[in-house]
Amino acid sequence: MPARILAVDDAPENLEILKVRLESGGYEVVTARDGEEGLARAQETNPDLILLDIMMPKLSGIDVLRELKRHETLKFVPVILLTARAETKDIVSGLDAGGDDYLTKPYEHAALMARVRSMLRIKALNDTVRAQAETLEAQKAELARYNTLLAERVETQVGEIERIGRLRRFLSPQIADLIAAEGNDRSLLESHRREISVVFCDLRGFTAFTDTAAPEDALQVLREYHAATGEIISEFEGTLEHFAGDGIMVFFNDPLPCADHPVRAARMALAMRDRIAALSVQWDKRGYTIGFGIGIAVGYATLGQFGFEGRLEYGAFGSVTNLASRLCDEAASGQIIVSQRTQHLTERVVETVPLGQLKLKGFYRPVTAYDLVALRATSD
Repeated sequence: MPARILAVDDAPENLEILKVRLESGGYEVVTARDGEEGLARAQETNPDLILLDIMMPKLSGIDVLRELKRHETLKFVPVILLTARAETKDIVSGLDAGGDDYLTKPYEHAALMARVRSMLRIKALNDTVRAQAETLEAQKAELARYNTLLAERVETQVGEIERIGRLRRFLSPQIADLIAAEGNDRSLLESHRREISVVFCDLRGFTAFTDTAAPEDALQVLREYHAATGEIISEFEGTLEHFAGDGIMVFFNDPLPCADHPVRAARMALAMRDRIAALSVQWDKRGYTIGFGIGIAVGYATLGQFGFEGRLEYGAFGSVTNLASRLCDEAASGQIIVSQRTQHLTERVVETVPLGQLKLKGFYRPVTAYDLVALRATSD
């Protein structure tokens, strides 16, 4: 598409000469016969170059030039001033007003075309720079928008992470994660039946200890005990249902499925026994006689949310939890007592010793139980 040039001159013969010469060079030419018409045509046609006579009636070339430079778009259009006299005053006034070059009448064809080509190159370069600047501004605006969106998402995610972190301080990590994801799948926390492995453990002699020990000493023992067992529960990814003083209940295979959950429960119990045994040595040095017992049972339970609208907890309900609790009650210090089903499901991994049938509180029939001794030498 040829460049568009606006020629403004009050002499018709000059306009005709300019039109013929410029069109012979392949340019599109628009003409105006005075300053007012020239300003109007410039606004209508948005030319690439303006040839502007200085001495004109109504509105001089200098005045037209000043108006052009105030226009948001036309101020970037190059202007070649045309003057019949080579007076320094006219040239200086024109250049000061914003003119880019000048020609003195009569002008040679070669000089005219050279200046036109030069100004059009400047205009093309200016258009390129402006387009790049506009593109850059658009990109900056888009980048700013993306940064704002990213900041909002990061803020939301940080808030979610902090919320989950706070939940994890009071709830089992598995339960905290489910609560955080509840909006996506509320069924995860609804009541359901599933086979689980339940581990109950508590300290032996702790009640007698609290009767004679200072409250600060008893609280310190509990803190050490909870820290040790909590670390192991997290390591084996058990679901901690509750701390009740020195009593702890953990179960496996819910709310998220856990492959070979009886074996994982047995391994966790052994790790707890070893860790608390080491702690007991330190407690003995401080004059505290405190032991540790564990009970494990495997069976089906109802799991889900229990409580009321203002206070809900996620837990397990069924005879399997009662059985694990009663087995724990029967365990001596350093002993892990497991149910018959637990022994059957873990015998390839752990060594057990039969304890015969135990009469447990709340169970009408005696319960066959085993003493979980150690991991088998060939187990992983």
